[in-house]
Amino acid sequence: MKRDETTFISRTPQAPTNMTREDIVALFNRRQEAWEDLDAEALAADYADDAVIESPLAGSHRGRQAAEQALRAAFSAFLDLKVTTDALIIDGNRVVQVMTTEGTHIGEFLGLPPTGKPFRLSVVLLHELQEGRITREQRVYDFTGLLMQVGVLRAKPAV
Repeated sequence: MKRDETTFISRTPQAPTNMTREDIVALFNRRQEAWEDLDAEALAADYADDAVIESPLAGSHRGRQAAEQALRAAFSAFLDLKVTTDALIIDGNRVVQVMTTEGTHIGEFLGLPPTGKPFRLSVVLLHELQEGRITREQRVYDFTGLLMQVGVLRAKPAV
C-alpha cells in the first residue's frame, strides 16, 4: 500500500512550522517533566486556544481548558500514573509520541469506584504543531484493554 504523505492525523497538507527540531524536542522534554509531575495545567498550556484533541477516554474536545479538565480527571483516577516516552518521531510540524503508561486505579474512574488494580498500556499520541503550540492531538490506545486491566470489564473466556 502506497503511503499518502497527507494522511497523518488529517487529510490536509502539512503546514509549515517555525519550530526547529531542537525546539520540538525541548517542548516534548518539558511535556515529559509535566507528565512525571502529573501537572495538567502545564500540559494544557502547550495546546493552542482552538486545539482539537481526540481521545478514546475523553472523546473529542477543543482548547486548553477542556484538555486540562480531561487530564485532571485521568490523573485523579490514577494518582500514581507513570508515563514514559519510548519514542519521539518528528516530521516537520508533525510529531508521533510513543509512550508507556502504568498506574493503579486509585480514584473514581468513569463514575466507578476505585478497584485498586494496576494497568500497563501502550499509548501513541499524534500531534500537529503550529507556532510552538499543539493544534491537533489524536490519542490512540486500547481503551477496552485498560478497562479490563482495572477490572471494570470482564472478558468472556474463549470456548
